[in-house]
Amino acid sequence: MPKRILMDHDGAIDDLLSQLLVLTMPDAELIGVTVTPADCYIEPALESTYKLLQLMGKEEIPLGRGDYYGINAFPSEWRARPEIINALPMLINLPKSPDPYAYPSAPELIIDRLSAAKEKVTVLMTGPCSNLVLALEKAPELKGKIDEIVWMAGAFRTTGNVQTYQHDGSAEWNVFWDPVSSQKLVSYELPLTLIPLDVTNHVPVTKQFLSTLATQIDYKLSNLTGQLWALTLDTIPSYHYTYFMWDILATSYLAMPDYFTTELVKANVSTRPPNAGQTYLDDQGYVVKIATDVNTGYFYDYLLSQFKQ
Repeated sequence: MPKRILMDHDGAIDDLLSQLLVLTMPDAELIGVTVTPADCYIEPALESTYKLLQLMGKEEIPLGRGDYYGINAFPSEWRARPEIINALPMLINLPKSPDPYAYPSAPELIIDRLSAAKEKVTVLMTGPCSNLVLALEKAPELKGKIDEIVWMAGAFRTTGNVQTYQHDGSAEWNVFWDPVSSQKLVSYELPLTLIPLDVTNHVPVTKQFLSTLATQIDYKLSNLTGQLWALTLDTIPSYHYTYFMWDILATSYLAMPDYFTTELVKANVSTRPPNAGQTYLDDQGYVVKIATDVNTGYFYDYLLSQFKQ
């Protein structure tokens, strides 16, 4: 029986790569995708999301539009990347996408998909958690339909990646965008697995990986993913950051959990400056599972294999 996956992402390059990766997994059934307007502008991100479904022959999978805007906005230059993605040669001439204003709201779609599910659902989040929290606040009885939440979020024993005014650098962006919803989600004590910077810092997008991927260019997905990853080299100026496989690593957890080292901890989330969005270990906090390490060689080989289709 395939694992039923409900995905919420926020439209950035690594989110869209993650969506493609889910669609290559033989033991996963993607039952819906919602998009949060965090690391994207929502209209082009919905277009990118739909085009990738088209490319994989899965355009019947329903999409939901996030209309909630978080507390701390991502930089606008990061959010504009889907415009470039939609112009890539493999995507630009695909049939026209639906009206981006015609989609149901993201919380509505989450409620619909969970309500209709006959088996428990795994929720994969590669952006902020706001849509899921909004859905569960409206329909708290649906918490029982969730088998596991896998979320790329947090930084526990390492520094964060938020560099902005009135912040001490301790937070990770997906949590920082909406610290209040993040704190609520942790407090629910659902089966929550966080893939934080502690482990994503082990998997940078390297020129060596891109070079190896390029040897597979005759395969459609290797060609497209190689183009997408190449776009990341200037997405975030290298003097500030290295681009890591944040969301892709979290997504790979669905298929290779045994290759991760995880730990049950008690944790909490700060909702106020100067450390808004910081995820921290707290003996009085809430039980979550966090990933601390991964077999990096197996992970890179897994990606090369999955995109050789």
